[in-house]
Formats: sequence, structure tokens, C-alpha cells
Amino acid sequence: MPESDQTPKRKSLITSGLVSIISVFVTQLTLFLLPQFLPTLSLLTLLPLSVISPVMDIVLNIEIITVVIGLLGIMSVDPGFVKDQSCCLNTIVKSYPNEVEEGWRGCTSLLSFTALRRVRYCRHCDNYIMGFDHHCPAFGNCIGKKNHFFFIVLLVGIVASEASYFACASQYTTKSLTSTQVGRESTASRNLVLGTMLFSLIQVVWQVVFIAWHVYCACFNIKTDEWINWEKYPEFHVEVIPCSGITQTVIQFKNPYDKGIVNNLKDFIAAKE
Repeated sequence: MPESDQTPKRKSLITSGLVSIISVFVTQLTLFLLPQFLPTLSLLTLLPLSVISPVMDIVLNIEIITVVIGLLGIMSVDPGFVKDQSCCLNTIVKSYPNEVEEGWRGCTSLLSFTALRRVRYCRHCDNYIMGFDHHCPAFGNCIGKKNHFFFIVLLVGIVASEASYFACASQYTTKSLTSTQVGRESTASRNLVLGTMLFSLIQVVWQVVFIAWHVYCACFNIKTDEWINWEKYPEFHVEVIPCSGITQTVIQFKNPYDKGIVNNLKDFIAAKE
């Protein structure tokens, strides 16, 4: 996809991200000012301040800043678009190691050979992405070499915020059970909080697993797309003989990009620059 075609889409993504960020800050400001003007509202409305200590308030704001940084990163940072899409690019990406050198000689790309080997095609974006991990449907953007770090930052911020909400909602539920305020409104408020607590807990459980997977990928220098579709990429193939006396070989997985956890993490963090 030409750079001129990417510009409108990128502007649209940035606009969407800014709208989301503004909405978050407006919500925070509203929750801060609400008790000052309407002190007689129910405990449910005053939940954000009724059970939150100053320390928790600082923690929540740090979590929101983390979410904003991660969101801006994956929406505005180039995931690793390969602008030079010469005719040999697709051939090199899908070719076998002994065929690569021939294809490389005719290529005018400035990318290094190692980097080019990890360029993958995204059918959603109709583009080649360096270090392609996956296409995120939630944000309509690819997660690649340059914004994968910010994607993990966003996930950590979201999970931490949901866990904090669960903790605060638990405190609210405990207080409401011992409160002198009774009636239909109190029961409805407690049921609503219990429902959102359960939803947050479910979100935290699967998102923690999601974060653990991406941390694993960063530690061992592997991408989600490569792990799922490794049979399509020859550089992950290694031929082994399962038993002595059997001449037929079996193709097994081997990661040629693993340089050790420390070096892998250094490269992963440096890739965002």
C-alpha cells in the first residue's frame, strides 16, 4: 500500500485514539467534581471516591497514564510497514533458505536480510509488516516490531485498572452490607456492582494469560503469527530422524531467532525506537 494511502487511515486511527483519551480524562474529571456539587447522591454514584484512599487514587491515575501511553503507542507508532514492496519481497519471505540468496541479489530493499526474513503479510491491512505479531481487531491496527512493546504496556494498564476496580468494588460491597441505608436503590446498586465485579474478574483472568503469552514471545523472540503458522516459514524447520534405522525425516520446530532471554528483551525494547 502506498504511503499516500496509509496517511488517511493513520489520521483516522490517531483521531479515534485522541477521542478515547479525551473521554477518559473527562470521565475522571467528572468523577472528581461530582461529590462537590451533588453530595446527596447514592453510594453507587459516589463509589469512585467513597472507598478510594489517596494512595489508591494515585495508583489509579498511574494506571490510566499507562493505558494512555500504550494506546497512543499502538495507534500512532508505525507498526513496521515495509514501504519498499518490490516484486522480490514476497518471494524472499516465503522462499526456502537455499533459495533466499538468489532472491536477495535482485532486491533493492535497504532492509537487512534478517529483518526482511521476518516481514509478514497482513491481509487486513493489505500490507507487509516487519516483525508482524497479529492484527488487533479491537483497535483495527497491526501489532508489529515497532509497537509490540506499547501493546504490552496497554494490556498491563488495562489489567491493573480492572484489578483495582475489583478491589474498590469489593470494599463498596462490604460497606453497603453494613450500611444503614436500605431499600430498593441500595439493593439495585449492590447488584450492579457485583455484576461489574464479576465481569472485571473474568476480563482479568483471560487478559493475564494474554499478557503472559506476549511476555513469553518477547523473552524468546517469537511472534504469535510465527508460532501458529511456523510450518509456512522454512526458517523454523529442522529435519530430525525420529528413530535409528528409519530413513524418513520429520519436520520439527526450532526458533532461529532466539538469542537468549536478556538479548531478546533488549532487542524487543529497542525495536520501538
